[in-house]
Amino acid sequence: MSQEQIDILQRTLQREKAARKIAEKILEEKSLQLYNTAQELKVANQQLEQLLDEKTSQLQGIFENINDAYVVMNLEGNILKMNDAAIDLFGYDIEKETLNVVSLIYKEDFAYAMQSFHELKTNHFFTNYTARITTKSKEVRWVHINASIVFDKNKTPIAAQGIVRDITEEKAAEQRLIDSENRLSTLILNLESAVLLENEHRNIVITNKRFCDFFSIPATPEQLVGQNCEHAAEQSKHLFEDPEGFVARILTLTRNKKQVLADELTLTDGRILERDFIPIYEDGHYKGHLWTYRDVTLRRRFRENIEAERVKYSNIIANMKLGLIEVNNDDEILMVNQSLEEMSGYTEAELLGKKGAEILLEKGFKEKMQDENQKRIKGQSNSYEVLARTKNGDLRYWLISGAPNYNLNGKVVGSIGIHLDITELKQLELQKENLLQKLEKSNDELQEYAHIVSHDLKSPLRSIEALTSWIKADNKEKLDEASLKNFDLIEMTLEKMEQLISDILKYSSIGSNTEDTQEVDLNTVVQDVKQVLYIPDNISVTSLKNLPVVKGDKIKFQQVFQNLIGNAIKFNDKEKGTITIDYVDKKSYHQFSISDNGMGIEKKYHEAIFKIFNSLKQSKDSSGIGLSIVKKVIDLYKGNIWVASELNKGTTFYFTLKK
Repeated sequence: MSQEQIDILQRTLQREKAARKIAEKILEEKSLQLYNTAQELKVANQQLEQLLDEKTSQLQGIFENINDAYVVMNLEGNILKMNDAAIDLFGYDIEKETLNVVSLIYKEDFAYAMQSFHELKTNHFFTNYTARITTKSKEVRWVHINASIVFDKNKTPIAAQGIVRDITEEKAAEQRLIDSENRLSTLILNLESAVLLENEHRNIVITNKRFCDFFSIPATPEQLVGQNCEHAAEQSKHLFEDPEGFVARILTLTRNKKQVLADELTLTDGRILERDFIPIYEDGHYKGHLWTYRDVTLRRRFRENIEAERVKYSNIIANMKLGLIEVNNDDEILMVNQSLEEMSGYTEAELLGKKGAEILLEKGFKEKMQDENQKRIKGQSNSYEVLARTKNGDLRYWLISGAPNYNLNGKVVGSIGIHLDITELKQLELQKENLLQKLEKSNDELQEYAHIVSHDLKSPLRSIEALTSWIKADNKEKLDEASLKNFDLIEMTLEKMEQLISDILKYSSIGSNTEDTQEVDLNTVVQDVKQVLYIPDNISVTSLKNLPVVKGDKIKFQQVFQNLIGNAIKFNDKEKGTITIDYVDKKSYHQFSISDNGMGIEKKYHEAIFKIFNSLKQSKDSSGIGLSIVKKVIDLYKGNIWVASELNKGTTFYFTLKK
């Protein structure tokens, strides 16, 4: 090897040594940098681990204390983790039991839940999931869920997490609001008043059919929603008597935005509308206004008629001859009319506020007035008499017709009394009572006198009859035929006079007293009469119907049937006589008839036969008093008697007795 080659190798070796030294130096520097970097990375890792621990702790705190339920589940729906709020909501505790979300799904929401779960796996999240769940206790709750997918470090889905908020109360409140809105809408649509709600831009929010009818709008309320009303007044002004005033009034109201009630409008067809304008504010901001229209035509006409009637009856009350007093429940006078002022002598000013009983009535009648006021409070009406004392001290009898006075709510607030001065009538009643007492006394005296007279008159008649019989017997052989006939005439006349006296006594004994009454079977009365009377073999007496039981004096009824049946027998000239008794039950009275086929009565005597001492056929058995007695008894029982007859064919006597 040459020197040159050796030099080259030496130089090369030196360069390599120098390069190795430089490389070693660089390596030392890089090692130091790497060491420093490692130390810095270690510190950073420690800081990162601390920060991660802090964040994990914070997340754990949030997880444990969040108000809403928080759930972590695997992709098969098995719940892996849940906070206390979730335990309270669902009723399950996964530390004690397994739980799959499928068991929580409400049956009717199952399809929606599956669709949302598919969306979660496809899009890795879903929001605003709202559905029902069934808790462990079978309670149905509404929930709102936001969920997302959890990935591992390789971006692979491994689980899902979600925040579940219980919105059951919100849902219930929302449903109540919807129900209220529906009820309100239904109410507005069916109101008798026309309703129009406009927003702040005068667009229609809601209206009803009544509004469309009032203004002849050819559209439904639903079609009007959203329409602008800026020019509506111009379009409908022709319906009103004052069209320009109608438009101007609407512009004024909508600009001023102040409430106006009972604004009256008159239409060209005669209708009268009453309008309210109510502005609507929310937190001080104008949000629109409400119009309501009511048809008050009938009310106005009624009010006018009422006012006319009030004026008319006020004039009548003021001028009628009946005193009128209105009092409250404490008997304090609120109003009197002019007639009451004249009756009492007091002016209205002197009576107002005073107690009626205290100022107008005698002491003995004040308690009666208190009782009557209690009846009024109970709603009772009646009439009663009081003794009043006028301002100048005169005593007057008043007849009061009292009635309760009601307010608009139907509550008794007092009473109204109509007063009639019956002093003169009362005096007449007292006179009548005195006269009746005197008449009753006179009747008693007259009956007593009639009995005395009857006895005194019959005594000489019996003496004459006895003397005549003696003379006739003692001189029977001495008297000729003519004398004997005269004696027979005397005896007949005496007998007739005695019968006449007896009949007069009977007639005078029939008084007006019907208080002593009893149940009387008229069938028994007729049977008794038939046993008393002599009924010839050629005459039959029959009853067509069963007779009623009536109230009265049996003797008087017996006198009626005995006289009528007796006359039918007495004046029957047929070879085969018939007497028929019939009865008809009327609504308020009994009607009887006694018919015969006897000689009959001429029509001109149909009234006269009922007068005393009127007998159409003179006989020793007829005094002419029998039918008078019948009529007097029937009059006593408020009945009527009349006759229907035809000569030679028969007679029917009809009579009635009040029930």
